[in-house]
Amino acid sequence: MGMLMVKCPQTGRAIPTGIAADRERFRCSAVFFGRTRCPICHVDHAWFAQEAWVDEPTLRVRRRDTGAWA
Repeated sequence: MGMLMVKCPQTGRAIPTGIAADRERFRCSAVFFGRTRCPICHVDHAWFAQEAWVDEPTLRVRRRDTGAWA
């Protein structure tokens, strides 16, 4: 599970929308329109789902048997 992100048109930086999603479910969702308050420039940004992406943190798991990172 990750966070749906959009790009701030003022700064070009990625901002979270506050919507939790996973990539596969989001990819299959209907096109929709959203608004997000930007924590960077403090303006409400309007966006379409096509402009958004899911940022899922990569989890590194250490294998117990080898001690190596997977």
